[in-house]
Amino acid sequence: MADNNGTVVVGAGPAGLTAAYELLRHGERVRVYEADDVVGGISRTVERDGWRFDIGGHRFFTKVSRVEAFWHEILPDEDFLLRPRMSRIYYRGALYDYPLNAGNALRNLGIVEAVRCVGSYGRARLRPPKDQSHFEGWVSARFGWRLYSKFFKTYTEKVWGMPADQLQADWAAQRIKNLSLSTAVLNALLPRRNRKDVTSLIEEFQYPKFGPGMMWERCTEQVEKLGGSVRTGTWVTAVHRDPATHRATGVTVADGDGERTEPADHVVSSMPISALVHAMRPAAPPEVRAAADDLRYRDFLTVALVVPEEFSFPDNWIYVHDPAAKVGRIQNFGSWSPYLVKDGRTCLGLEYFVFEDDEMWRRPDAELVALATEELERLGLVRSGCVEAGYVVRMPKAYPVYDERYQHNVDVIRDWLAREVPNVHPVGRNGMHRYNNQDHSMLTAMLTAENIAHDAGHDVWTVNVEQDYHEQKSSPAGSRHGTGRDAPIMPARPEGNGHRLVRELREGPAGAGTPPLTSPEPRAGKARA
Repeated sequence: MADNNGTVVVGAGPAGLTAAYELLRHGERVRVYEADDVVGGISRTVERDGWRFDIGGHRFFTKVSRVEAFWHEILPDEDFLLRPRMSRIYYRGALYDYPLNAGNALRNLGIVEAVRCVGSYGRARLRPPKDQSHFEGWVSARFGWRLYSKFFKTYTEKVWGMPADQLQADWAAQRIKNLSLSTAVLNALLPRRNRKDVTSLIEEFQYPKFGPGMMWERCTEQVEKLGGSVRTGTWVTAVHRDPATHRATGVTVADGDGERTEPADHVVSSMPISALVHAMRPAAPPEVRAAADDLRYRDFLTVALVVPEEFSFPDNWIYVHDPAAKVGRIQNFGSWSPYLVKDGRTCLGLEYFVFEDDEMWRRPDAELVALATEELERLGLVRSGCVEAGYVVRMPKAYPVYDERYQHNVDVIRDWLAREVPNVHPVGRNGMHRYNNQDHSMLTAMLTAENIAHDAGHDVWTVNVEQDYHEQKSSPAGSRHGTGRDAPIMPARPEGNGHRLVRELREGPAGAGTPPLTSPEPRAGKARA
């Protein structure tokens, strides 16, 4: 049980607000600080001129029963819509069903190209690529170069921002399996006895009628009703610790009224884990700060374009596999919920995957709207001149990057936090540098609340570790414990001074006789709530 100062929660996204609500349920005192002026984190609903945008698209589907119960405790059933799950692949002016339909694929490819794809597949089976350690080699070995180059390469490189032959293969094994256009085409052409079943995905999901942010806006109201506080526009600039007692003692927060220090018995942090490291006072050791500096993120921006309703489509989103277009996916917000759009029009959200220092990220909004409009017209999804308005939403640190050093870096940080400030609890996607879904983030917060209130001893790092795809209807037998999602291992940047410092502190300088530092077990940016 916590003492009199209660718990400070850093961040009012799904993890932070879930932690606050659960702690209050257990009778704990809670204060939540959020740097932004809205709650929800990446699960917010952005509103501009009466249009509502879902950043990245949030299907409310989970295999975790307690998360499902939480959603319906916060929002009444009448606030949920049951929506069909539909998405397709756009390639060279044609839309391919996903999950895949052999007849649709054949009609779009044509029999000549389909036969060429099968021939390419046959060659790959007879003489597979020698190097299958990367995404490109792994996929082309199993589906042939032709299908790989059409339906895997372009979109994957857009999402992760690097050549597919630099991405590790183990991620492909988890995410692709037999959920691919190649399987559908091959099943249509091969004898029935040689066909393989295509794994089915969920066909519908729940969705708050005013978008995902509705859940977190209502949760904020409930937290305050239960006696907690949620302060937006408030940055956590420091987390104070006492090296003698190995405990965090409070945080410094900054808002429009200036800075002040708030005491705390526990700190639940959903800020990027590297930002947490740099917020520590006294400072963390150099090797821990260097590990934090070495963590990377993939950023995201949406250009939302208002168009007449005639250009609506039934998909939640369309995956754009056209290498000539920069856009990766196109959402139709009207297909998520009619409450997000206005009568007679819909809003299409063009999603671009970027890094914060990219030229795309720095472009003025007007240029991005013009680019997205031109791409939408060139793809043939709207007619020229029909876009009525456009809005740009930037979301930094949307995806934690898994490179060859990320696990080591997280391990270094995890170990130091557990040893020096065990009452600081990282939760959520950015808080743990884990490629979590919303429900994964919520589960880490629920378990953390039980650890604080009842010393339950849950290991929150076991959440989201199995290999099956999150939205499959059933999981394969023998999968590891967890809720399931992963990201590809990407090549690390060239080793810089910071990482060399970590290595030398752990192993000693090259040629030195210094024994390595011990490193018991385990994300990055500003100290933002």
